[in-house]
Order: sequence, then C-alpha cells, then structure tokens
Amino acid sequence: MTDLLKTTTGIVTAALLAASAATPAFAAEKWDMPLAYPATNFHSENAAAFAACVTKGTSGEIEIVTHPGGSLFGGADIKRAVQTGQVPIGERLLSAHANEDPLFGIDSIPFLATSFDDSVNLWKAAQGAVEEALDGQNLVLLYSVPWPPQGMYFNMEVNSVDDMKGVKFRAYNAATAKLAELTGMLPVQIEAAEVSQAFATGVAQSMISSGATGYDSKLWENVSHFYEVDAWLPRNSIMVNKDTWAGLDDATKKVFTDCAATAEAEGLQKAKDYTTFTLDGLKSNGMQVQKPSDKLKSDLAVVGETMTEEWLKAAGDKGKAIVDAYKAM
Repeated sequence: MTDLLKTTTGIVTAALLAASAATPAFAAEKWDMPLAYPATNFHSENAAAFAACVTKGTSGEIEIVTHPGGSLFGGADIKRAVQTGQVPIGERLLSAHANEDPLFGIDSIPFLATSFDDSVNLWKAAQGAVEEALDGQNLVLLYSVPWPPQGMYFNMEVNSVDDMKGVKFRAYNAATAKLAELTGMLPVQIEAAEVSQAFATGVAQSMISSGATGYDSKLWENVSHFYEVDAWLPRNSIMVNKDTWAGLDDATKKVFTDCAATAEAEGLQKAKDYTTFTLDGLKSNGMQVQKPSDKLKSDLAVVGETMTEEWLKAAGDKGKAIVDAYKAM
C-alpha cells in the first residue's frame, strides 16, 4: 500500500510539474473598453484596431475588448467609469464634460476651428493643458481623433435663427446647450446611442452633429435637411485609468503609446474619408444637404462670437493662451 501511495504521488507530482511547465508565466489581463458609438462608426472601428494592436503588441498579455454602442456603459458614464477604475480604458467625447473644466470644451467653440487642418492645430495648442487637466482626474490621455465638421439637422427648411425658435434640439455638451439657448431652441439631453429613437418619437427635432452621426442613425427616415455650417470638429478621446497605467512596465507602455500614435493618425484620415462618404450617403437617401443661406450664416456667426467670449471668460488665462497660440500658427 505504501509503495502504491508513493507511486501514485509521484505520478500526480509529475503531472502537476508538467502542467506548470506548459502554463505561461503571466496571467493574461482582459481590459474592457466601453465606446458610445455604433460598431460601424469610424471611431469604433478605429478603437477596435487600436485594441487589436495592443493585444498583438503585448503578445496577448493584455487583451482589450471593445464594447460599442453604449452596451457596457452609456456615453455619459464612460469617463467616470475609467476614472474610478470600473474599467481600465474607455473613449469619450470630452466636450461633454466642459462643466468640469472649460478646457474640455476647447474643440467645441463655434467657428474657431472649422476644418481638419484647423482642428489639428488647435489640438496641438491645447493638448498639454488638456492632458494636465485629465491627470488631475486620475486619467491618462492616449489619443484623440476629431469628428467631421458639425452641421445642423432639421426636419424643415431653415434660413435664419428666427426659424429655429421653439424647436426641440438635441444637446450633448455645454456648447450645444448654449447654442440652443442663444437661438431660442429647446435643449434636450440625448446621448449618441439614443439619437434614432429620439428623432423617431419626436423627443428631438434638430441637432448639430456631423454627417457621420446622421448616417449611422439613418436620420433621413425622420429628418429632411442637413446644413453644412461647419461649426466645429469635436474630438473623441481615449483615456486610461492613471493607477492602472502606473502599474504597467515601460515596454508595455510603449506598446500602448505606439498603437495610440497609429490610431490617432489613421483616425484622422478615417474622419476625412468618412466626411465625404456620409454626406453622399445622406443625399442618396433623400436628405437635402446644402450650405447655409447668407442670413443663417451671419446669424450663427453672431452666436459664435458670443459663445467664444463666454468660453474665454470661463477658461481664464489658460484658455486665452491656447487660443492665442492657435491663432499664431
């Protein structure tokens, strides 16, 4: 019996040692990455490519799994979820949090940066200050990608600000809420994943957004007009929890930053390509896509001047320094 026990023990021990030798020295980490926009949106596709890059670059030690369409956390909750460590990484439209710090709304000042080249220069001027603000909130910025220029959606012809009064307007950040106030529209807080339903049910009748959002949401089913006012190019930012970031070794951080640099460059090109694609898509599905009338353009310029002055007052010296640096480029 003793010999049998020794033999059995030896076999078990050998099996355990063999299993141990076959097991990798690391335990793979799964990072859930919430996204607010549909899987087919170019931001979500770009984030998925970034996730795959990190997973490959770390040889699977860190596997990033994206959760598009607000399926894990709604857009409004993503930034807070990353800050508090509920998830290690996530994507968010930072201008939606301008109430926390005016610097987060730098990309949504009407008619300050109205083209992709302008957007890149404004971001160069603002990035350091934005990163500093995020650092104070336990967040590390990885990369940022602009949306196409923002236009205005209406289910009617609009030739002046007077035509907008009383219209229920989708607001998604402080800038859009203020725009509604200054034009006499009624702001309604609606996240990206809720846009289709909001317009279908009449909760919203108008919004300012890119052609991409309208195309993704099939707004031609409920909206007739898109005006290319090119108000601003807001940015989606990919952030990681600062404590989680601090726990990574330098080699792993380099994988992240290299993949982030690629994602930022490719995301910018995707945004440019998607601009033409989505506007053509709106047209082909029956929506009237057109430039604003001279009257509408001048009315909105006055609104933009007011909002710029208010933003500069709220942002103080840091905000003024960014705008001055941008204008000097």
